[in-house]
Amino acid sequence: MKTLLQINSSIFSSGGQSTQLADQFVAAWVAKELDVRVIVRDLAVDPISHWDAQRVLAFFAQPETRTREQQAYAAESDVLIEEIKQAQVIVIGLPMYNFGVPSTLKAYFDQIARSGISFRYTESGAEGLLTGKKVYVFATRGGMYAGTPLDSQTSYVRDFLGFLGMNDVEFVYAEGLNMGETAKDTALAEATVRLTALAA
Repeated sequence: MKTLLQINSSIFSSGGQSTQLADQFVAAWVAKELDVRVIVRDLAVDPISHWDAQRVLAFFAQPETRTREQQAYAAESDVLIEEIKQAQVIVIGLPMYNFGVPSTLKAYFDQIARSGISFRYTESGAEGLLTGKKVYVFATRGGMYAGTPLDSQTSYVRDFLGFLGMNDVEFVYAEGLNMGETAKDTALAEATVRLTALAA
């Protein structure tokens, strides 16, 4: 059985354009698979706790020395990492907010970056431990940013995922969504064509 993990980061949940593109891709992907399990994590419906000093200390502490509170913090992170470990395919709905990723997605990333669990440091540098996965990112933007210095999302997300061992990453962009109905309709139509081809 294949497992697909879908991560939606739009503040509008299922109403977000990035979520809707991700949903279309997942539906098309599932339709061609004989045996598949889909895990959906919606960061608007079920937000992830942001980092604070206590959570970081809990991650660094040895399991046998953790307090009850620290055990709970580590357990929250463990669940997220286990979801990724189980998945062969990961789909991320990624809107652009103020030139960056949604804060909920940043919180999610912070929770899954665990030394010795999702990555480790070696004499030759960092080594990602979450390998063997295909990642599809559906990036929606109000303006036109792909390929320009203002697109900080693409490099950040690609670098972060690569740090954890996920190097096979495909981006699908729908841009200009706030630049008039014609531009919006064209961008969404082109993204739909692309995602349909990728799912096939």
